[in-house]
This record gives sequence, C-alpha cells and structure tokens, in this order.
Amino acid sequence: MAYTVGQVARAARVTVRTLHHYDEIGLLSPSGRTAAGYRRYDDADLERLQLIRAYRELGFPLEEIAEILDDPGGDPLPHLRRQHELLTGRIGKLRDMVAAIELAMEARKLDIQLTPEERFEVFGDFDPDEHAEEAERRWGGTEAYRQSTERAARYSKEDWLRNKAENEEWGRRITELMASGAPADSPEAMALAEEHRQLISRWFYDCSYEVHTGLADMYLADPRFTAYYEKIRPGLAAYLNEAIHANAISRA
Repeated sequence: MAYTVGQVARAARVTVRTLHHYDEIGLLSPSGRTAAGYRRYDDADLERLQLIRAYRELGFPLEEIAEILDDPGGDPLPHLRRQHELLTGRIGKLRDMVAAIELAMEARKLDIQLTPEERFEVFGDFDPDEHAEEAERRWGGTEAYRQSTERAARYSKEDWLRNKAENEEWGRRITELMASGAPADSPEAMALAEEHRQLISRWFYDCSYEVHTGLADMYLADPRFTAYYEKIRPGLAAYLNEAIHANAISRA
C-alpha cells in the first residue's frame, strides 16, 4: 500500500518538513513517486521510520541512526548498550533534579509577595500556591528547589511580569518555527531549546543539559506538562522534547 507524505506525517506525528529533511539526507527516502513527482511511502518505509523514531527517542543523532540502519551486517547492540549506560547514569540525578520546570510553571509560588490583584494580573486563573505542598514534598530537598524558592521570594510584581513576557515571547517564536515546518533538530529549533534552558537558569535554578533533557522527557511522561504545551500548540510537547535532546547532543 502506498502512503502520501501527509499521511505518513500524521501517522508518525512528525512534520512534513521533517520527512523532506530525512529524504534530503538519505535517511528515509520514499520507495516511489507519482508521475507528478510526489513522494509515495510503502510499508517498508514506515517500518524504517518507526526505527528512526525509536532511536531518536533514545537520543541517537541522525548520522548514527543512518549508520545503524544502512549496515545490514551491523550489530546495533553496542550502540544500544552505550546509550543504555548513558541513560542509566542519568536516572539518579534526574530523580533529584526533576523539580525542573514544574517548579517554574506550577510553582510560581512560595512566598511570592503579591497582592491578590497583582497575582491575578501576573498569573490569571492559575493559583501558584495550589501545588506548593506537592512541590515541597517531591523536591524539597533538592538544590533546584532551594534555588527556585529563594529567587521567587525576592521577585516583585514587575519581575514576574517580565518573566511572563519573556516566556510568552519565547512561546510565540517556537510555535511560529514549528508552524513553518522546520524540523525539531534544525539549528533554529535547537537555538530556541537553548534559550529555553537559559530562561530556566536565569529565573529559577541552574539548569544543566542533563537536567534539561530530563525535563524534556517529563513533558511527555507527565500529562500536566503535556497539556501545558499542547495548549500553546498541538504537538509542541513532542517537538520541544526532540529539540531539547538535539540541542544537548550537539553541545556534548
């Protein structure tokens, strides 16, 4: 059965631009084309795309994925073992640092010295104290939590409004980039992922690349984070996840 590029993009939850990019670099070229030159993918192409997505989820760069898939006699086990060791080594730290953006998004909290009117102006319908107990219970002993609460306690209304404006401006630019069809591992998307990391570091706590990729995984694993980004633009949680991982790999 033959599938159009649009059908494949929807089924795999990737952008058409990403599929075009994979074709251009030889990672996933469609098995056929129509008389008019339009791409047509078959079931074998979809199986290869499934493998590409799986390796990408594990953090493999596109070049290494191509090497694995294009070597019929190759053994992917050494690659997988190496990636397994890297991921396992991160788990302990990520559990401690998973405070991450939930503290930044949910917890605009703890000792925020604002009047009720100012809180509404800054946060709208969101109540930053609503999740305070949960945040303290889950991450109260971490360095990220300590840094974030100390900084939050010093922020004025003007500081919070500036933080809100910076995040909204960042959100506008990444949704525009996503809408343009730019792949999540494009230089532009990685630059916005890096800006996202720096926003966290500047406003809340020191966010390393290791912590940032842990946050990216949480955006997909935790329905609350997924809903937050999906509200900005459908598909943004997965797009940002991929961009953050690509940025971390490129700077390793």
